[in-house]
Amino acid sequence: MFLENTVNQSEQFGWIEVICGSMFSGKTEELIRRLKRATFAKQKVEIFKPAVDTRYDEDNVVSHDANEIRSTAVPSAENIRLLTSDVDVVGIDEAQFFDDEIVAVCNDLANRGIRVVVAGLDMDFQGNPFGPMPALMATAEYVTKVHAVCTRTGNLAHYSHRTSASKDLVVLGETDVYEPLSRAAYYKAMQQTNEKEQTE
Repeated sequence: MFLENTVNQSEQFGWIEVICGSMFSGKTEELIRRLKRATFAKQKVEIFKPAVDTRYDEDNVVSHDANEIRSTAVPSAENIRLLTSDVDVVGIDEAQFFDDEIVAVCNDLANRGIRVVVAGLDMDFQGNPFGPMPALMATAEYVTKVHAVCTRTGNLAHYSHRTSASKDLVVLGETDVYEPLSRAAYYKAMQQTNEKEQTE
């Protein structure tokens, strides 16, 4: 269960919240919601995203539903540490695209008394844990797993199936490249892909 209030107010440490799931599950939407609430509460908020993510906007964090919030695009996780003096809350979108240093950065920020809210894909298109996300989930106080709706079955989806032929780990795209699938639909789709590759 996700709780925002701490009981012992004399403890000056922050914490880490991770929002994870598949493509189209509402991760960025939830990140924006939490950060806007903190802004309404007059907390100082800084938001970051990897410079590689230019799908909707060079700088702003934008959800699939076109909700957006001002952010700073950075080339590496280390830049976040350098740009977060005198803040209450730090938001990080698309964390799976950062290097492994993002884990140490998030923990350092939390140890400085900062609330860190991180969103990212927990699995890549092959169904494997994605980049630094497993380590972030392990060290976070709160983990929220959100789900999409499977485009083939209507069940809950937590796999991001790539519909293009590219085997690169990072391929930026939307519904033209990815579809959210349930476990059963993903397994069937991967079987079909493997069979197709064996006959070619």
